Amino acid sequence: MNNKTEELLLKVEETVRFIRKHTDAEPEVGIILGTGLGRLADEIDIETELHYSQLPNFPVSTVESHKGRLLFGKLSGKNVVAMQGRFHYYEGYNMTEITFPIRVMKFLGIKNLLISNASGSMNPYIRKGQIMIIEDHINLTGNNPLIGINDSKLGIRFPDMSEPWSKRLIKLAERIAMEIQLKVHKGVYVAVAGPSLETRAEYRFLRLIGADVVGMSTVPENIVARQMGIEVLGLSVITDECYPDALEPCSLEDILENAASAEPFLTRLMLEVLKSI
Repeated sequence: MNNKTEELLLKVEETVRFIRKHTDAEPEVGIILGTGLGRLADEIDIETELHYSQLPNFPVSTVESHKGRLLFGKLSGKNVVAMQGRFHYYEGYNMTEITFPIRVMKFLGIKNLLISNASGSMNPYIRKGQIMIIEDHINLTGNNPLIGINDSKLGIRFPDMSEPWSKRLIKLAERIAMEIQLKVHKGVYVAVAGPSLETRAEYRFLRLIGADVVGMSTVPENIVARQMGIEVLGLSVITDECYPDALEPCSLEDILENAASAEPFLTRLMLEVLKSI
């Protein structure tokens, strides 16, 4: 076994052992709460709370809107483990570090993963404040978390990506959105490295290759989840509109404000989806 692969496995096992000293929870579902979307944590009946800084081998969130807590508890009657804050490539972490929590959650027992993020829309039919269900993605980060020597304990060498986002969970989310009269879209998410936002020419290019929204996360986590056999649902909150011919400056404050306006709708959708998984 390659030294780096062996080291990764040992780190995952060490982190899991540490967590097991603080909780014997057996989560069924993992949740990743993205930029400005951490308030779903308020709905969790928290049994155990661990800050990332406490966890051996865990990166620490450096983005101001990410609280950096790993929460264990019940949500909509399900045992969950929730990341209140994620890690990004632009923070200087490598792909192994970014996706490390996914491997830990898998070793803790999760079978399903719900990922949320904030993203910018290049599709004029998808407006800020709305929610898009991710049905496919494009990886333009310039990297892949599976590069390197593989070990079967982490998953297969060449995971199939014909269904990166669970059709079953997509249909479930669509049905629930209809039942609660929430307008949602479906589309393609493209991941870029960041942290600078895109130029007009880049937005045109991303739209031309088939992307509906753009963000700086999510795809690495999805790739590792699929390698490990986890079923994944992705929900994007549209926080800015990236139409090249009508492009206006956008700040982090704008993004957080728009995320906050959509968060109650995302929270309700996620709660109802959890009930039915």
